Amino acid sequence: MPTITKLDFVGIPSQDADRSKAFYGETLGLRPDEHSDYEFWVGETCLGIWEPEKMGMPFAPQKNAHLALHVDDVAAARAELEAKGVEFFGETMDSGVCHMALFTDPDGNDLMLHGRYKPYS
Repeated sequence: MPTITKLDFVGIPSQDADRSKAFYGETLGLRPDEHSDYEFWVGETCLGIWEPEKMGMPFAPQKNAHLALHVDDVAAARAELEAKGVEFFGETMDSGVCHMALFTDPDGNDLMLHGRYKPYS
């Protein structure tokens, strides 16, 4: 059995890669990859935007597997994104250890702002 050592990237399906590039780079403020126009970094994880339809596959947004994007202050980050036109689903959730605010990118891919406020035991 092969030894898997890390996650190289997460594919982000899109119907318009340029629109997604603007969303992830400008709206969310993610760090662009210096070697690729359609890749962005969240910490040590790369998000790679791709267009399935250009490869002969049907487009379908990623649902119910929210990428949990860490922020120190979910309420402040949510307010900043709402000011940029991002729409959130419902109120910010409080699990008892973290806050979570759910939204999608322009293609309908599920995303979440996430901030843990209780220490790990």
